[in-house]
Amino acid sequence: MGQQQLLLIILGVIIVGIAIAVGISMFSSSSIQSNKDAIINDMNNLAANAYQFRIRPTTMGGGGGSYTGGNGFAIPTKLQSNDNGTYTRTNAAQAVTFVGTSGQGYGTVTAVCDSTGRLGSFTYTGQFQ
Repeated sequence: MGQQQLLLIILGVIIVGIAIAVGISMFSSSSIQSNKDAIINDMNNLAANAYQFRIRPTTMGGGGGSYTGGNGFAIPTKLQSNDNGTYTRTNAAQAVTFVGTSGQGYGTVTAVCDSTGRLGSFTYTGQFQ
C-alpha cells in the first residue's frame, strides 16, 4: 500500500509541474501578443497624427498635402516612447514609415502610413514573427 501511495504522489507532482510549465508558456505567448497589439495600436495613433499633419495647410503648420511639406512630419515628443515601446519614423512625400521597438525586448514592428493615412505593409522581427 505504501508504494502505491508514493507512486500517486510522484505522479501528482509530475502533473502539477507540467501544468505550471504550460501556464508559464501560455502567459509568455499572451504577453508577446499583447505587446505587439499595443505597438500596432500606438502606430495607428501615430498614423492618424501624421495624416492630420499631411492634410493641414502649411500656413497652419501642416504639410500642405505632403508628409515632407512645411517642416516635415515629426512624432510628438510625448508619443516617441511609452511602456509599449519606442517609435521612429522616416518621411517620404506620400508615405511615412514607422518603426516601433518593443519596450520588453520582443522585437520590432514596421508599418507604412500611405497617403490616405492608413497603415499597411507590416513587417515583424524578433519574437513578434
